Amino acid sequence: MFDLADIWAAIIAFAVLTYVIMDGFDLGIGILFPFLKTEHERDLAMNSVAPVWDGNETWLVMGGGGLLAVFPLAYAIVLPALYMPITLMLLALIFRGVAFEFRWRTKRWKPVWDVAFIGGSTTAAFCQGIALGALVQGIKVADRAYAGGWWDWLSPFSILTGFAVVIGYALLGATWLVMKTEGDINAQMRKYATPLAIGTLALIGVVSLLTPLQNPVYFERWFTWPQMGFSMIVPALLLCATYVLFKGLRSGKDVSPFLASLSIFILCFAGIGISFYPNIIPPSLSIQEAAAPDSSLEFALVGTVILLPLILGYTAYAYWVFRGKMDPDEGYH
Repeated sequence: MFDLADIWAAIIAFAVLTYVIMDGFDLGIGILFPFLKTEHERDLAMNSVAPVWDGNETWLVMGGGGLLAVFPLAYAIVLPALYMPITLMLLALIFRGVAFEFRWRTKRWKPVWDVAFIGGSTTAAFCQGIALGALVQGIKVADRAYAGGWWDWLSPFSILTGFAVVIGYALLGATWLVMKTEGDINAQMRKYATPLAIGTLALIGVVSLLTPLQNPVYFERWFTWPQMGFSMIVPALLLCATYVLFKGLRSGKDVSPFLASLSIFILCFAGIGISFYPNIIPPSLSIQEAAAPDSSLEFALVGTVILLPLILGYTAYAYWVFRGKMDPDEGYH
């Protein structure tokens, strides 16, 4: 039998992972926006995610709201520890969302909204990476409260993870456009995807080497038996995903590079889970310690069991309806 707190930790982890892989590619499109050659290509790139981008952010709301509801202590510690990157991320997402709507309504101010879209997407991705790095390096907790300083989140390691997420999201955006477009933009994104993949994998390697240095517990979880037998599966699968990604790009495949890129993110997320579990906030706050009372977990779980399949259903339906290649002549309304 799984503990209720563990079940909820899995639900929150699933929501966060779903947000990362779904919103990652449309943030990646914003990061790549300056490198699109023509106005038509920019319109086409935005149209490729127009039907789904706002629905993708449902998972961010679920992850944050779920953390507050079922792990209130973790929420109360993480928020003051990461006020700055979280606030900047939310402001960037607002600017990006507004730019998404307004750039279609004006010609005179279109360059301004393009800048907002580029800046919002890049800043949101960078802040997400910084927040991840700050969590990995550990948050100081004393007497069940945040005990660190205002700038503890800012370090060379968190900046490195910030750049890693930006490059990784750009890879997702490039492979998404390879899958969704044809012609010049398809060829251009295929050409960009190779160096972005190399950069992403290189940064994953550097971050992976530095992570055990952040806390000795990480080293024990990855390199002691019997956990080592399981944890070595992740690098092996990562090599397989890398092979599929480069093979798909070289052979002219449209779908497999995007799926391989998603797999790389999923495997990296699994690696973070191996490093963290059973803590929800490293190095010392466990899932059970941070959880709300069992009665609250049970009550929230009833609603989640009903709503989660509905969210998954309408998300799958939206992607199914807008599957396939983009029609260059269709617009966003």
